[in-house]
Amino acid sequence: MLPQILLAAGDPGTLDLDTDTRSWVLVGFLTFIVPILLICVLNGPERDRVDDFYTAGRGLRPVRGALVLTGVYLSAATVLGTTGTVAVFGFDGLFIALCTVLSLGVLLLLSGPLRERGSYTLGDTFALRAPGPSVRIAAAVVTLSACVPYLIVQLSGAGRTTAMLLGLSGPGAEQTAIVMIGALVVCATAFGGMRGMIAIQVIKTVVLLAMAVAVAAVLLHRFHWSPDSLIEAAGRGSGRPEGYMRPGLRFAASSPVEGTLDFIGLMITVVLGVACMPHVATQLNTAPDTAAARRTVRHTIAIVGAICLLTTVLGFGAAALVGAPKILAADPGATSSLLMLTGDLAGGSSAQTGEAWLVVLVSCAVFLTTLAVVASVTLAAAGSVAHDLVTNVVRRGRMTEGREVAAARIASALVGVLSICLAVWVQGWNMGFLSTISLAVASSCLLPALVYSLFWRGFTRRGLLWTLYGGLGCALGLQVVSPVFSGSPTALFPEWDIAWFPLQTVALVSLPVAFLLGWLGSVTGQRRAAALPEQPVRA
Repeated sequence: MLPQILLAAGDPGTLDLDTDTRSWVLVGFLTFIVPILLICVLNGPERDRVDDFYTAGRGLRPVRGALVLTGVYLSAATVLGTTGTVAVFGFDGLFIALCTVLSLGVLLLLSGPLRERGSYTLGDTFALRAPGPSVRIAAAVVTLSACVPYLIVQLSGAGRTTAMLLGLSGPGAEQTAIVMIGALVVCATAFGGMRGMIAIQVIKTVVLLAMAVAVAAVLLHRFHWSPDSLIEAAGRGSGRPEGYMRPGLRFAASSPVEGTLDFIGLMITVVLGVACMPHVATQLNTAPDTAAARRTVRHTIAIVGAICLLTTVLGFGAAALVGAPKILAADPGATSSLLMLTGDLAGGSSAQTGEAWLVVLVSCAVFLTTLAVVASVTLAAAGSVAHDLVTNVVRRGRMTEGREVAAARIASALVGVLSICLAVWVQGWNMGFLSTISLAVASSCLLPALVYSLFWRGFTRRGLLWTLYGGLGCALGLQVVSPVFSGSPTALFPEWDIAWFPLQTVALVSLPVAFLLGWLGSVTGQRRAAALPEQPVRA
């Protein structure tokens, strides 16, 4: 819940850029994004082989794999959201950026066992411990519950950002942008597969890093390369200089106890949730072996750490030059702060041609980041539908590789169309609820299930199903009765009031419940069936 801040007057949802600059942005899209999408499609698998479509033949070396994993890991919502959170909440934003990096430490611990299983989906990993259609169905349900809300958030943000950069406003313009972006992603995913994703993720990471370095350099030059001057100006621009670099600003509207618990819950959700998102965890299967998977994550930590450091600098710059009240007036989620900062650094309506290219670079980086992440999430969701549900549940493993790849392509289109329709429908709503749901599901369902499946031999089918369904039900149920759903001005449905659960983050409750249910289900089920040994899954 955002604290009540006096919002400055302004035209929300627009950037102060002249017509020439907006024309350069459009030209940049056409000359930069279209060839990249073409490269993605051309790099697709030459033959309809399942291993190529899902894992690109498992031949991704650590350095290139780190560039790809960084692209998969860092979404547009993460980059824009971190910048905005630092700009508005200062010290608390720094901790959230740190948690984004720490989450890779969790992935490092899981990387070896995950790659050792050599699976295509999380359903494959769970089926090693407890084979059967019920496990496949549960894995697919949880995967879609985490991926679809995440896709809606990404597409909705992409529509808003694209309309803003092109000088368009209104729900119609944003919805049109969502449909166009979603259609591009569906085509890239269906025809490119994992090989196409690798190409687009490498380019996305390089462009994103170049953008962050360029904007940070221009910003620091404005402040004579003095971080102290930048932070001091950011405190003044936040409107609350006395508390900007102190903890507690993020949940200042809550009571001290609830605010502290919410902040701790947010840290846990970010650290444990991002690492266990299906598209992140399954990306490790592209490494050739276990050692390469670990090295890939180590390299990724360094790259993500550098980008997060740069985004915190940009967050301070947004607070200093734009001001937190103006940022919140344009976007209550503060995700427009990077674009507003870039417009200010480029000179706004008086931007010169050289400065306008800074806006073009940021625009292309944000747009490419959105495309890349939406494509990877769509591929993970489609893989769960095609491989877990169609191949292993409906057809019971009796399916040729060509037909499974065709099913995966159809599933990509179906997941994409569903996400596009939902994103168009909820455009204008507060997307914070959906983003919270995705990470809550990942941290409350997938993490306990993965930890038990990978490290506890006594984990049974009943324990796995109780973990997945129990964690999912607890996370969704508590989220619905939390202040982010109703009962507050910034809730999804502010006019309703069913928020009897006081906390905005549910992981402090749902995560222990999922672990407890997994243990209880396994212990009570051991009398009926002993723990099953690991056995290979049909790939």
